[in-house]
Amino acid sequence: MRYAETGFNLEVDLTRGSIERVPTDPRLTELHLGGLGTNAKLFWDRVPPEVEPFSPDNLLVFGTGLLVGTPAPGCNRTVVSCISPQTRLFAFSMMGGFWGPELKLAGYDKLVVRGRSPELVYLWINDDKVQIRDASRLRGLGSLETAELIRQELNEPHAQVSSIGLAGENRVFFASIEQGRSSASRLGVGAVMGDKNLKAVAVKGSQDVNVARPAEFLQMCNEALQFIRVRAKNPIPGVMPILAGLGSPQEMAIHDEKWHTENFAWGNARHRRKDFWTDDVKAAWTGTMETMRTRLLSCYNCPMKCGAAISVDTRMCSYMMKCFSKLTYTMAAFSDLNFGLRIAQKATEHGVDAFSAPQTMAFALELLEAGILTEKDMPGLPADNEGKFYWLLDRIVRREGIGDILANGTYWAAKEIGKGAEEYAHNNIKKTEQLPLKLGMLNPIYFLMYCTGEKANITQIEGNFPQAPFETRAEREAFAADWEQVPDERFKQWFVEWELRGEKSIPQYPPVDATCEIVHWQEKMHYIDDATGMCAGLSSFPLKPPFHIHILPKLISCGAGLDLDEAKLNHVTKRNRTLVRANNIRRGLTREDEKPPEDHWRKRFPELEKKLLDEYYKFKGWNLDGVPTHETLHELDLDYVTEDFKKRGILPGEAASQSPPGSSKGGAA
Repeated sequence: MRYAETGFNLEVDLTRGSIERVPTDPRLTELHLGGLGTNAKLFWDRVPPEVEPFSPDNLLVFGTGLLVGTPAPGCNRTVVSCISPQTRLFAFSMMGGFWGPELKLAGYDKLVVRGRSPELVYLWINDDKVQIRDASRLRGLGSLETAELIRQELNEPHAQVSSIGLAGENRVFFASIEQGRSSASRLGVGAVMGDKNLKAVAVKGSQDVNVARPAEFLQMCNEALQFIRVRAKNPIPGVMPILAGLGSPQEMAIHDEKWHTENFAWGNARHRRKDFWTDDVKAAWTGTMETMRTRLLSCYNCPMKCGAAISVDTRMCSYMMKCFSKLTYTMAAFSDLNFGLRIAQKATEHGVDAFSAPQTMAFALELLEAGILTEKDMPGLPADNEGKFYWLLDRIVRREGIGDILANGTYWAAKEIGKGAEEYAHNNIKKTEQLPLKLGMLNPIYFLMYCTGEKANITQIEGNFPQAPFETRAEREAFAADWEQVPDERFKQWFVEWELRGEKSIPQYPPVDATCEIVHWQEKMHYIDDATGMCAGLSSFPLKPPFHIHILPKLISCGAGLDLDEAKLNHVTKRNRTLVRANNIRRGLTREDEKPPEDHWRKRFPELEKKLLDEYYKFKGWNLDGVPTHETLHELDLDYVTEDFKKRGILPGEAASQSPPGSSKGGAA
């Protein structure tokens, strides 16, 4: 019997119209767990680097985490993978909600979609009854409206539906996949779904997910729930409100946005408004949130209420919002929360990433102000500021006029526009728009996370280590006293010694060796979550979470019947991380691509930055080009990667190359 997983993938070829229930090899679970890990292996085996994002040979894979569907709190995440049109690299975008658990209960660990349908269709998965159904009447409809009409057509009000809007249909590079209580937003997974002429996937399941040692597993789950209750009553003192508690940042529950609005940059990530948060602003924004937020929401089997139902226009469905997307449209347009929540409703229906879309629109208006774009490029653009954003959103999702260029994101749009536009696409890493943030002194921890992270967003690898030192040593010592989540006692000492100013402050502190270990720990926790389906809000992101490196091996073992301790879990996670990198290395990722935006920090230290990257590469078992070495690949049972790299000249001979493995930059076609 397979535990925690079903042992089957659902394979759908839209070109041929075929549907197959395919058994999976249990050895893959031992090697990669599930979710991101087995997604990465599947792409290595079946999607060679010559495959373009909008090719029928590109796969769209919905991979549930190993513990999804079990009683483990917060285990509801699905990793959606494809080759990204935005970066040309291996993409993985996470979504929570209820869709992933429902797929498990229908009897499948993954949905693998290949090919391209000649007509617009949607999938209906009802246990072992799977249909490819006509979706022509859904063309042009919003993501949430589509989901509701499908439920009505099927007469299944509880079916879980993942769908795309106009942006996905028109292959906007930052199109999202929406599913009611969550979304897979980053890296254009919705565009690939649209390219396959797949409007939606509806699923309903009635089966069970078995666990290996139920009594122990449930005891651990109950202990975690008790821990969550205690932490809820005891927020972390001395940190911003969104980090004081558990869960994906509690943006929907709090009203104090002083930290975000005064520290993050507005517009096209240029302008910091240090004195923005006044009593009047706080009162107005609180009133808006209290009026439009109808209720707080949780994902499947989770006690946290990180999201909220937002109701703007009674003629349209309420939509679910969470995290920093609450502010992205507001800050891009230099507007207020009322505008931000209203335009976000339309953007959710259209299905666009709430990080990339507003920055792309702000980028366009900055080009207009600079004279690089003119009124001839934007005929009919409204005079009022908010109207401009609504106008641009509509043009982008329809790919009309200038919107056809902007729909490719700031990096590719700037290349096509020319005339100096590249200078204004200033906040990109690996061709992906990042958070609107500009800081003063270089932070070595964030430098490494920005450079080497292969997710779309820095918040996907930051987490368990505080973002900044506390004011006094006494506060730092108090924080470290009950910090059981650290992998080793050294992490406590590094934090206690870290100062806001003085000899042990940034950029020289934490020291390079400590910085490497801190970044590695934070990234490792996210990769464990992405393989198990655990929400980062209960594990890798918050300070002092209930699930951590000392607990997760036993939780996974009790659930899936695997023989795991910390050392073995670390090994599996290193294998998954290395395989993700290997996918991208053979698509052209080079060291040259691994650098933060030039203007992210005002004060830069080139020698320190080079040393940080050199030492981190060595720490990870990579050569100075960032390519995993022969020895590392062999240690991780990835010899097949070595052989491929040798054939492609990425790792020639018996010694790792010290020159760039390819001439293409960032995987560009």
